[in-house]
Parts: sequence; structure tokens; C-alpha cells
Amino acid sequence: MYYFTSESVSAGHPDKVCDNISDALLDEFLRHDPESKVACETLVTTGLVVCAGEVKTSGYVDIQDIARQTIKEIGYTKGEYQFEYKSCGVLSAIHSQSPDINQGVERKDLENQGAGDQGMMFGYACKDMDNYMPMPIELAHIFLQELDAIRREGKKMKYLRPDAKSQITIKYDDNGKPVHIETIVISTQHDDFAPERDMLATITKDVCEILIPRVVKTLPARVRALFDKKYKLYVNPTGKFVIGGPHGDSGLTGRKIIVDTYGGKGAHGGGAFSGKDSSKVDRSAAYATRHLAKNLVAAGICDEALVQIAYAIGVAQPVGLYVNTYGTSHSKLTDGEIAERILANVDMRPYAIVKRFGLKNPVFKPTASYGHFGRDVRKEEVEVYYNGEGVKTRRVGGVTRYFKTVEFFAWEKLDLVPLLKKVIK
Repeated sequence: MYYFTSESVSAGHPDKVCDNISDALLDEFLRHDPESKVACETLVTTGLVVCAGEVKTSGYVDIQDIARQTIKEIGYTKGEYQFEYKSCGVLSAIHSQSPDINQGVERKDLENQGAGDQGMMFGYACKDMDNYMPMPIELAHIFLQELDAIRREGKKMKYLRPDAKSQITIKYDDNGKPVHIETIVISTQHDDFAPERDMLATITKDVCEILIPRVVKTLPARVRALFDKKYKLYVNPTGKFVIGGPHGDSGLTGRKIIVDTYGGKGAHGGGAFSGKDSSKVDRSAAYATRHLAKNLVAAGICDEALVQIAYAIGVAQPVGLYVNTYGTSHSKLTDGEIAERILANVDMRPYAIVKRFGLKNPVFKPTASYGHFGRDVRKEEVEVYYNGEGVKTRRVGGVTRYFKTVEFFAWEKLDLVPLLKKVIK
């Protein structure tokens, strides 16, 4: 028996505000030029947004406008928050990409595009949840997604503000099977109301009677059964959470890498995601290794999988691939042999990864909140500002506009299952 804990944070958390702005900028650059090379960092604090980084693009993006739109969408729309989309200052220190980096990334032979940096990336999957995510992080995300939905609906818990955090502790048996929800922690920013004793009691009551039932309703029966009313519940443990968001704490892009991935399960190579285009393997290869791990488990080859890949900057072929099935493999092959079969049959060069998942399209902003993994694959038409392959033109109000159907969270597809079943037995 053991316990494992993971946390999540809402889109209104200061670090997530930064991730959202950085990815909104990336998407906007890609709407103008799919070949854009982008590395955008954002910092927020009381009344101020600072955007910095390196970009190579043929398009023009109004940095200030995109930042303000994003802040508005998140919910910072009132001056009393001390961070509000109309009045905050927005400073840009974005400059051109280093030619030393660019010469290793862009090649005449597109298929041999080099990795945008050195480093190692990890992907993980298990059978805790139907989407092959660990239960603690998945439940932590769901709690905040539902809390955010309640806030946006504006019918109940009308005191909610954008900043929030959750933390879930799961009890596992000795075989690694989740058997009990041990502890739920919900900290949510809220309007000030008195007396404080009634304020905390009201929020706790609403979490019990409104939020938790909504969360449980979204879950499959086997997970619902773990909510046995014996869990410990902590709501706003400090007693009050009025001052929050960028006014309560400064925020920075890439500071929630564990929230973005597996909640501490598996491993992490250390590279953040948001604000980076897909030539940066920190991002694209992390998506590719999740794709491999998820398909390995879905194919029945193992019950749990960790996949590591590593690259040298400017080099197309990975320097190594590692697979760990934690002793849960159902194959006659060793983990090392499984890795060899994967490398022999799945192209892991950056060019192939980008093409496989459509990562030159503006698909990144939805990843910036509630995790990059375990999400539903969906296709959607988005507007772009160029004409090219896959782009449709349409006259709107007498003006020609361009639209493209793109796929979000394509790395969550189970399209490798038939291949893996064939080559790994």
C-alpha cells in the first residue's frame, strides 16, 4: 500500500496566465506563417505583463493585443483584481532567433531537419484512467475544469475568481491499483465577504454540494466508487483567498511542468512546453513519447510504460530511445528489444513528429491549461492568414478569408496500436 499525490492549477493561476499568453502568441505567429520559429516567455505581476523571447517569422503579430485578449478570456476583467486586461501594462522584448540555432534547425532537405536543442524527453501512460493517465493528476485537472466551468456559467458560486489550485492524494494497493481517494484539497480565489467564518463555511458547503457531485458525474463507475465519503477534504486551508492571480504572486512561463505532464508519475526531462514551436523537441518529442507510451499500453503490450528519447542539437536522428514497462510487459521481448522495435518502425526524427501531429498549425493554446496529455482529440476549423496546402478560401463580408481544418491533441490518438501489435509480440 502507498499514497501518491498530484496537483493542478487553473488557467487563472499566475504561471498559467503566462503559459496561455505564450501559447496564444505562438498560435498567432503560426496563423501568419506556419514556418515560424518561436520561443516566447511571459512574466506577469501586479498590473504588468512582460513578453520576451526569440522569433523568426514572415508575419506580424500585435503582441499587446494578443496578451490582452488572452487575459480577458481567462477572466481578469475587474480592476479590483489588481490585474485586468484593459489597464495592465504590456511590454515586449521579443527579438529575432539566433542564426546559430537556426542553421541547425532549418535544412534544404526538410526530412533531416535537426532538433532545435539537445535534451531528453519522457512520455508516460498507465491504466489508472480510461485515457491512460495517472489518476491523481487527471482528477486534479477535472476538479479545476469543473470549477472553472461553474465560474464561467455564473449561476452558482458567484463569488469565484480565476485563480485556483487542486491537489489529490490516491491510495494504491501493493499491485499499483488505485483503491481509495485519500485527500482532496481545493484552494479557490474568491470575492471578499464577511464574516470570514461564514465565508469559509459557504465555500466548503458549495464544494461539497456543487463541485464534487459535478466531478463525480463525469467519471466512469469504477472511479466513482472510490469516492466513498471517507476522504479528507481541505477547502482554502488558510481560511481566505481573496488576493490571488498575478497580484498575489508573480507568474512565469514554464513553471508548471509537472502539472503539464503526469503529476510527478514517470519522469520529466526538465523542458517546458508553452511558447515553443514544434522545432523545439522539448515540446514535440514529449508529445511523441506520450503517443508511444499510450499506444504501448492500449495495444496490451504492457500495463504501464515510460518512454524516453534524447537528441543532440541540430541532429535529426535521436541519440537514444529507452522503454521501461515496470515489469508489466506481456511481451516475450525485453524492454530494450521493445525500444529497438519502436525505433526500427516509428520515425522519431523531428520532421516526422511535426508532420505526424500537424504541429505547424495553430493548435497549442488549448494545451496551456489543464495538462497537455489525456485530452480528447478533436478537429476544428481555424482561421489563418495565408493561402497554401489544406487552406480553404471563403468570402466573408466581401473580404476573402482563409480557413484550415486542424487536429488538436493529435498525439493522443491510438493509431499506432495495429503496428505495435504486429512488431512487438
